[in-house]
Amino acid sequence: MASSSSYNSPCAACKFLRRKCMPGCIFAPYFPPEEPQKFANVHKIFGASNVTKLLNELLPHQREDAVNSLAYEAEARVRDPVYGCVGAISFLQRQVQRLQKELDAANADLIRYACNEIAVPPITHRQRPLPDIYYPSHGTALPYNYPWNNNNTSGDMNNEGGGNGNGNGDGNM
Repeated sequence: MASSSSYNSPCAACKFLRRKCMPGCIFAPYFPPEEPQKFANVHKIFGASNVTKLLNELLPHQREDAVNSLAYEAEARVRDPVYGCVGAISFLQRQVQRLQKELDAANADLIRYACNEIAVPPITHRQRPLPDIYYPSHGTALPYNYPWNNNNTSGDMNNEGGGNGNGNGDGNM
């Protein structure tokens, strides 16, 4: 920690505070001259003396993580002065919950399709079911022949080529 860089330029903190960067400067390893905004945000939110006190109380191996946390919180506070990083965390948690609900709904749809429980398109609030439509369950063949129902090729039903949908094939309702 003899100097902040090989060119003897002051660290971002000393440059911001307009002071000479001394050998052993506590800010130099964590606020390089290439990142002046990092210290500017930390200084604006926490103050240089508070950061100095904090870094002096920590063990050297803990300082980098502390500075990164301070810089992250300071940047979040600059963007959102009221909530800071808590606002970002809350936003991300709500997004995860919303995406989890979407994933659960998609998985439920996949299970229903895999179990072949949906034989006809779902009825929306604008559609009304016809009174004599037969709704099969679990792979039962439909007794009428629509373009999407091409499984009536075995001849086991008398209703070839259409019908009224009542399943008896006589054309009477």
